[in-house]
Amino acid sequence: MMPIRRDVHPHLPPERIGDWHRLGPHVTHFVNALSIFFPAGERFFMDSVRNYRDQVDDPELKRAIAGFIGQEAMHTREHMLYNKLMDDAGLPASRLDGMVWKLLDLLRKILPKSWQLAHTIALEHYTAMLAGGLLADERHLGGSEPGYRQVWTWHALEETEHKAVAYDVWNAVIKPGPYRYFLRTFTMLTTTVTFWAMVFVFHVRLVMADKQCKHKLLGFGRVMHFLWGSPGVLRKMIPEWFDYFRPGFHPWDDDNRAQLARIDPLIAEIEANAIRHGASTRAPSVRAA
Repeated sequence: MMPIRRDVHPHLPPERIGDWHRLGPHVTHFVNALSIFFPAGERFFMDSVRNYRDQVDDPELKRAIAGFIGQEAMHTREHMLYNKLMDDAGLPASRLDGMVWKLLDLLRKILPKSWQLAHTIALEHYTAMLAGGLLADERHLGGSEPGYRQVWTWHALEETEHKAVAYDVWNAVIKPGPYRYFLRTFTMLTTTVTFWAMVFVFHVRLVMADKQCKHKLLGFGRVMHFLWGSPGVLRKMIPEWFDYFRPGFHPWDDDNRAQLARIDPLIAEIEANAIRHGASTRAPSVRAA
């Protein structure tokens, strides 16, 4: 697949930032917690691939890298705007975002570039798994506030479109053999522990900071059902997670490219929704941390 940079700007009603998901604020804040990771995370992904761009000879892969970087830049911008809505609502998005930047800046300083790329392909597999589940099951976002549903659906579609780019760079520039397999799988294990531990902490911080969120402790039961019961967001990812450890794994082994036919209708829907609410279809400029 050839990723295409699309300048997309869904309308997100600020007053709904803490309760836009149909299942209520606890599930809303689980998804909001994921948004906090994207500005620093997408920048890390772009840099990790850029580190090896000059070593790639295949012209098609070079074009795919340019599209990948363009898409990730748009995702970064939109999630910075999304996260600002949390700050404006009194939620600690900026403080949590700062923790992610510090961690990834540390990884840039202490890890070889090959290890940075290994972390990128592991996290890209996570985004691909989450995106694939969201696109395959309407229960993930169905019935939620349209703008927020649209921003996550758009992000999921583009994550699907470029899900193999970083991995193809990995295969092109890292010498085959046992060490490459070890590095790929070891970083998936460490990423799994670190990423989900931070998601849990961020989720709890958002819920506890939200003064409008009632029944704070009881509401986590609904989140557990969402993740492990029905629709089972994380439960359904388990086979794909194990699949990553196959020696011959490739992201397109799970071929869900048929979902990409939804992109153009979704963009038309996003623009129509913004116009209907008198909102701009162009994003304001933002600066990364």
